[in-house]
Parts: sequence; structure tokens; C-alpha cells
Amino acid sequence: MLNLLFVAIGVLLLTGGGEALIRGSLAAAHRLGISPLLSGLLIVGFGTSAPELVVSIEAALSEQPDIAIGNVVGSNIGNILLILGLCALITPLAVRPLALRRDGVTVVAASVLFLVLVGGDALVRSDAAIFLLALAAYLIWAYWTERSGEVPSAGLHIAEGEEVTSLPKTTLWVVMAVVLGLFLLIAGSQVLLKGAVGMAESLGVSEAVIGLTLVAVGTSLPELSISVIAAFRRHTDVAIGNILGSNIFNLLGILGISALLQPLPVHDRILQFDQWVMLGTSLILLLFLYTGSRLSRLEGGLLLLGYGVYVTLSFTVFGS
Repeated sequence: MLNLLFVAIGVLLLTGGGEALIRGSLAAAHRLGISPLLSGLLIVGFGTSAPELVVSIEAALSEQPDIAIGNVVGSNIGNILLILGLCALITPLAVRPLALRRDGVTVVAASVLFLVLVGGDALVRSDAAIFLLALAAYLIWAYWTERSGEVPSAGLHIAEGEEVTSLPKTTLWVVMAVVLGLFLLIAGSQVLLKGAVGMAESLGVSEAVIGLTLVAVGTSLPELSISVIAAFRRHTDVAIGNILGSNIFNLLGILGISALLQPLPVHDRILQFDQWVMLGTSLILLLFLYTGSRLSRLEGGLLLLGYGVYVTLSFTVFGS
């Protein structure tokens, strides 16, 4: 029970820290005159991944690679199956294929890149450099195509920023929000890791299982809140765009930074099972989006069912 309490407190701290950091950063961007396009693309799209980033870095530096990698892989699986499945049940998620083709294909390409780089059973610093170079190339490509109008998804990223309301008004509150957000993220990551390791020991499962499920869902709550709010407001492009952007940053940015700080051995179950689930869910999402130009309630239900099956298998067949 104590370990579960640590996990719950850690998740609450991470969620609060992520929210404070996003709001403070958006307010700072507005005051500095940064374009709404760049604010939505970077601050909201990637800011919602701040809990995953801090937890994976903390786990890497604490020599807990199973949680560091499991958190990222599990978050990407949960983002598609759990969060988009839930959002599609709230309202069918209509999309503009031309606007989302770039990000959808990039998610699949990043998943394939992960499979290639973990072929040596570990992510080393040279792999980290490849991840980070790929992320830089994606950001340059994204900003250039949207500024030039080649890919008309600029409005999507601007709308992502508009989903976050009640921003701090004064410079003092902006600074306090950013500092508080960083503090809560760091504190939350330490508390969550303590509880997660304790739960793995008490349940007799590997740290990878806890990282792939409990930790991954806990660190994905900012993506959940942004996407669910967007779904209720019928801003369906934002709900999907937020998840695609988060999944790209999880793989290329978070694993890149974590492996750069500390080489990460990859657990056998991730090599044998989870990496294929991650790639498969990305391909299924792409198929759903481009066959009907929307994610229907039926498809959302299938995604949620798939997540239930994945979690069940994680604790039974692949629990060790």
C-alpha cells in the first residue's frame, strides 16, 4: 500500500508540474512574442511529454534502464490505444490526412528507427546522437513546411496552444510557474520511481512491466488531459496531433537524451514483445486515419480493447 501511495503522489506531482511548466512556458512565449505556431508545436506538443522526460532521465541516471525505456515505449502504446481510444469514444476524431500525414509517418519511422537501433540489445551514445539528429531534422522540417504552407497544419499547432487557458499574467507569476513546474517534476519523478520499484518487488514482476504500464500511464496524464479537453470541444485535429507530436518526442527526444546521459540496456521482453506492439499500434492508427479520414467510435473501442489485452499480457505471459 505504501508503494502504491508513492506512485499516486508521484503521478500527482508530475501532473501538476507538467501543467505548471506548460502554462508558465506558454505565458513566457506570449510575452517574448514567440509565434503561436511555434508555441503550439514545441511547448504544448512536447511540453506534455515533460513527465516522461524527467522520469526517464532520473531512471537512466539511477541505473534503472528498464523503467527509462519502458516508460517511453509504454507511453507511446498507451497514447494511441488508451488515450486516442478514449477520445474517439467521446467523439469521432475527424482528421485532414494532408495535415497529419507528415506526423503520422514520422511516428512510424521513429518506431522503426527504435527497432533498428536496439538491435544490439542496448541504446548507446551513438544511438542517442542519431535520435537527437532525427528530432532536429523533424523540427526543422515541421516548422519549414508549416511556415511555407506546404503542409497546412499550422492551425493545428496554434489550436494546441489555445487549449491551455488561465495563463499567468505577470512576469513574477510566469517565473514562479516555470520554477514550480520544474521542482514538482523532479520531486514527482523521484517519488514515482521509489514507488514503482517497490511495487515491482512486491508483485514479483520486472521493473520493465511496471515502467511499461503503471509509470507510462502516470506520466501520460498531461497528454490525456489535453486530448480529452480537445475531444469534448470537438477540436479533433488537436487531440490526434497532440498524441502524434508526443510520441515523436518520446522516442527521438526522451530516449535520445536519456541514452546520451547513460547507455541503456534493453530488457528482453521489450525486444521480443513491446517494441512490436508499439510499431503495430502506430501502423494501425495510420491505417484507421487514412482509410476513413477519421477515427470512429468503433475503432476507438477496438483501440481500448487492444490496450486491455496488452496490459493483461504484460502481467501474465510477459510479466517476468
